[in-house]
Amino acid sequence: MIYYFSGTGNSYAAAKTLAEGLGEDLMDISVAAKENNYTHTLAEGEKLGFVFPVYAWAPPRVVTEFVKNLELYYSGDPYIFAVCTCGSSAGKTMDIFEKALEENGLMLDSGFSVIMPDNCITLFEPDSAEEVAEKFEKAEQTLDNILRAVKLGWSDFFRVKRGRFSTVLSGIANPAFTLGGMKTKPFYVTDACIGCGLCEYHCTSGCIEMTAGRPVWTEDQCHMCLACINRCPAQAIQYGKKTANRGRYVHPIYQTEENGEMTE
Repeated sequence: MIYYFSGTGNSYAAAKTLAEGLGEDLMDISVAAKENNYTHTLAEGEKLGFVFPVYAWAPPRVVTEFVKNLELYYSGDPYIFAVCTCGSSAGKTMDIFEKALEENGLMLDSGFSVIMPDNCITLFEPDSAEEVAEKFEKAEQTLDNILRAVKLGWSDFFRVKRGRFSTVLSGIANPAFTLGGMKTKPFYVTDACIGCGLCEYHCTSGCIEMTAGRPVWTEDQCHMCLACINRCPAQAIQYGKKTANRGRYVHPIYQTEENGEMTE
């Protein structure tokens, strides 16, 4: 089983590649959490993976809370691995995730980071088309290497790009982000809104409701996955004053599924 969390598709694409390569099933953490589905029984030889993005140099809070509450049934010692996707560096993300697992009596055998295009348009302009293409090419090779390591069952094996000042960034910047950077108040919708309701459908935290054909954020905080703002087909959702002049980012896997296949 591979559990994943994804707002704009990077982690979903990575998780799907790994699931297909390993012959494992996929489960969306946000869906499982909403449905209170925290139980899983591992079959003999089944590997357990977690794939998630890096938010301000740490795992999304919904991910760590999920693994702390996961009720896992198995025999023997299960092989557990984790993959985090990030725009440049992961900081101490994997250490934080590993600690959450240990609080649930589970041990992380291997951990990896994969550089992917940045989706944090509330702070930065998204990567250029050339940068996106370059990151995808390198990510493909990285995922091949991860598949090889997991198939061989390598234990105590970690390949994570922490970057500089990882302790400071994960220990100071992330708590600041959690306290003040996850507010929904700066979200607003412009007259470009077409009332399609996709923002409500894609919201991983379930805090958007369509009211009179317009999205309303019903909670003070959200996961800040930015699915609503990046996946809005009319670019009608903004966050504060800066996003109106910035591009949007959605992984091609979501664009393809929305245009032809069922969206996951």
